[in-house]
Amino acid sequence: MIKAEWFYWLIAAFFLVVGFMVMQDRSNLKRYTSGAFWGLLGICFPYAGFVQSGHAPAWPLGVAVILIAVLAGTGQLKTGTAERTTTPEQREGLAARFGNKLFIPVLAIPVITALFATVGPDIEIGGRPLLEAGNETVIGLGASAVIAVLIGMWVLRTRKLSVPLHEGRRLTENIGWAAVLPQLLAMLGLVFATAGVGDAIGDSAQNILPSGSLLAAVVVYCFGMTIFTVIMGNAFAAFPVMTAAIGYPLLIQHFDGNAALVFAVGMLCGYCGTLCTPMAANFNIVPVALLRLKNDYSVIRAQIPTALPLWVCNVAIVYYFAF
Repeated sequence: MIKAEWFYWLIAAFFLVVGFMVMQDRSNLKRYTSGAFWGLLGICFPYAGFVQSGHAPAWPLGVAVILIAVLAGTGQLKTGTAERTTTPEQREGLAARFGNKLFIPVLAIPVITALFATVGPDIEIGGRPLLEAGNETVIGLGASAVIAVLIGMWVLRTRKLSVPLHEGRRLTENIGWAAVLPQLLAMLGLVFATAGVGDAIGDSAQNILPSGSLLAAVVVYCFGMTIFTVIMGNAFAAFPVMTAAIGYPLLIQHFDGNAALVFAVGMLCGYCGTLCTPMAANFNIVPVALLRLKNDYSVIRAQIPTALPLWVCNVAIVYYFAF
């Protein structure tokens, strides 16, 4: 059986290698603290599995997370010179040479992930499922990433595995601390939900909403998903809060809505917020740095005209098709 944990271990191995490579880079003025940042992040992935299974205490993981935040927050994360990769001029030349073929590895990821999610649960070997039950999509995403790297090597006619590794290190360093932001924000959502923020919002919403108004409940849920995503920077962080507050008690239990449709489209409303917030640094701030744009909000400004009508469409989909 293929387990999702294997891909988390693969991610851990990548971050550990990046940490080692950064520490070896003498051009990085803070190579030791920068390497420690990526090394600690790599250690967290496999260690979290031991914590979840009850074979290791949780406090070392908490200490590691605090150290990661301290290193990033005190400016100890710097970028060196990735010498064993292409220059900007060389990348521009390769882009002109291969053209649209460069999109083949990128497009392969959603296609392969979708196949794993839809067909994967039905594949069995010797009467046992091939993929770990409940994690078919995660496994598909991990497998598609590995396959996409191999496809990219084939498209670019690269035979050495060190090439994507060094390029991955360069991109990881450019992304910097924003690489851990999705995980931290998702955990923030769980903290909010555990603290009862969702229940408090739900009580307030039920006192304000017109009695029996389905449209008002749908609008508030979709709007709440968007606003909380703007605040937290991640729809995964907003989801447990708004679902506990309005999504499940009102739209599912009270109005008997289709849970799969309500929650799926609710997440899309959250993604509309992602398009509009600088808190989603890995989506909206990192591209500014990578593309060397003059305005920090250039990406957000380009996305808002898409986010607003998309949000309206999402509200209509939930209202007309989920009940």
